[in-house]
Amino acid sequence: MQLYADLQVLTARPDAAEEARAPHHLYGVADAEEAWSVGRWLRATADVLADIGARGRPAIVVGGTGLYFRALSRGLAEMPDIPGEARVIGETLWDEGGEVAVRAALAARDPEGAARIERGDRQRLMRALSVVQATSRSLSDWQADTTPLLGPDAWRGVVIEPDRAALYARCDARLAAMIESGALEEAAGLTARNLDPALPALKAVGVREFARHLAGDIPLETALAEAQQATRNYAKRQLTWFRNQTPDWPRVTALDPDAAWTEFRTAHP
Repeated sequence: MQLYADLQVLTARPDAAEEARAPHHLYGVADAEEAWSVGRWLRATADVLADIGARGRPAIVVGGTGLYFRALSRGLAEMPDIPGEARVIGETLWDEGGEVAVRAALAARDPEGAARIERGDRQRLMRALSVVQATSRSLSDWQADTTPLLGPDAWRGVVIEPDRAALYARCDARLAAMIESGALEEAAGLTARNLDPALPALKAVGVREFARHLAGDIPLETALAEAQQATRNYAKRQLTWFRNQTPDWPRVTALDPDAAWTEFRTAHP
């Protein structure tokens, strides 16, 4: 989400002072009207990493969306186009039997994918089922048939995983601070463009909640509380993903910057 120029406050993108401390790349480079995919991000990242590497400098890739790290380190399959009929079949199955029916259908043809996708993740379940129905090949197989951008010995990972209660408190405080920093104005400017609500930028946490307040549907206190809850929910999903997908990565649990740095240096001397 920090790709989008329209979302500086709502995504807590580094400000000018922070960006002045070190070179930053791929922040605010896309208009909200664009729909960047993982593939597009990966192609842009390849160019950035090549440039940094040519200058003999290390790169630090940061973010909370695990799929992007997976694409970097494991590769991203060039997926075929999925016809609408395959998606309709999945939607019909969901309407008739819910997640249980869709997961069972997926497990019959792609057991690895069904086991890997978290409960409640409708989007990925439907995607995996559509792929196997359209191509007679599992999404797991497609994803395995890739060459990663980063070789296994070219990078090291670390997960920032503080105490959950402390993390949630910081999430709540950050949302409150965003209002003081212009989040409402940012949401107003974005919604005034009347863009397709299906665009990724329009799905950023806070956009929908604050837009409802600006439309007069809910008071500001309610919008803030809903955005805070959505942020905590997202943080929880991130913690779950990294716990399941990167159990071997070292963890930094301290919130104090000096203590966190000490933990990091211990993990990566």
